[in-house]
Amino acid sequence: MYLFLVVLFFSINPSQQTNSLSLSFPLTSLSLSNDTTSKMLYTSQLFSTTKKPNNPQNKTPSYNYKFSFKYSMALIINLPIGTPPQTQPMVLDTGSQLSWIQCHKKQPPTASFDPSLSSTFSILPCTHPLCKPRIPDFTLPTSCDQNRLCHYSYFYADGTYAEGNLVREKFTFSRSVSTPPLILGCATESTDPRGILGMNLGRLSFAKQSKITKFSYCVPPRQTRPGFTPTGSFYLGNNPSSKGFKYVGMMTSSRQRMPNFDPLAYTIPMVGIRIAGKKLNISPAVFRADAGGSGQTMIDSGSEFTYLVSEAYDKVRAQVVRAVGPRLKKGYVYGGVADMCFDSVKAVEIGRLIGEMVFEFERGVEVVIPKERVLADVGGGVHCVGIGSSDKLGAASNIIGNFHQQNLWVEFDLVRRRVGFGKADCSRLVK
Repeated sequence: MYLFLVVLFFSINPSQQTNSLSLSFPLTSLSLSNDTTSKMLYTSQLFSTTKKPNNPQNKTPSYNYKFSFKYSMALIINLPIGTPPQTQPMVLDTGSQLSWIQCHKKQPPTASFDPSLSSTFSILPCTHPLCKPRIPDFTLPTSCDQNRLCHYSYFYADGTYAEGNLVREKFTFSRSVSTPPLILGCATESTDPRGILGMNLGRLSFAKQSKITKFSYCVPPRQTRPGFTPTGSFYLGNNPSSKGFKYVGMMTSSRQRMPNFDPLAYTIPMVGIRIAGKKLNISPAVFRADAGGSGQTMIDSGSEFTYLVSEAYDKVRAQVVRAVGPRLKKGYVYGGVADMCFDSVKAVEIGRLIGEMVFEFERGVEVVIPKERVLADVGGGVHCVGIGSSDKLGAASNIIGNFHQQNLWVEFDLVRRRVGFGKADCSRLVK
């Protein structure tokens, strides 16, 4: 279970957009084998990009690709990495920066990338500027191991961690198109069987390094049938459905010192919440960053639930209690963060009684959660409202998670700095 991902990286020096707080710990070294020269010529010819060497306009490639992903509690996409490509499962995460893949030698079912089979793989040495930055980059804790290779460590809010070498490797989309070698993490130890596709605004995210102008995804309705995992769609580049999207601008902060503000997140202007047609008495200021950065509202595909700061969460909970209070499971808190939970046998009735939820944004943009999807099946015969407390999570932000992005196209336009939403039947879009 990939709980509440990397959204807890807070800026400690806003003048440096890549500086935010994360936790690190001592690392161990694991050497990686070298490639054989016999494969280098063949694979570099077979998977080279179609660039014309004398045309400077081709220096920035254009990607327009559609992929599918599996959705349970996370968006899991299989991507081709290396030369020749090896398919790696990665969690699509708009809340984190560094992408990383599994590079350990453990046995299946855990998928692992074998660096010795790729002619385009290389490890960053300790002398690389990322390993010894002049200004410490707290979004990417690095150290130098005994082999003089650059090591990184990530420690996430839910206890998940990954550590290994920083490397360069390419994503190979087809025989004619691939990215240039990108900086990735090559995890030799991790507590999650998959990698991460970091897609936030940070300079080391996949989106920034590959110079894509926009990307979008459509999360299908969650299913609990045994053995079935729904499939969604993911676009790199232009989405043919975007003409029908409604957009809100990304927000930035002009303040110089905001310790709780994440400048790399996709921050959007939320203004209110309705439940069963009733607008809750929550000031729009609750959804905006205050002088210290608390209250920022971000959209995060790597977080399962939505999280609200106490001023908003308490109002939502009070409304739910008014509607179905006697049916609450008293004293039950799912994952330590969600305490609006019920016995599953009553889920349909309770969803109907709570009613439709609507997240309101500027320019009249709304994210509508129908009453059938207000509750999430968390297992053990329990359903919970898919909203948790940011305070219990240890966050100071409002976070719109993937549970409340079902049956929506969500587009991130990096050039025009806006986020678009479009209603869709996401399970029917996959061909």
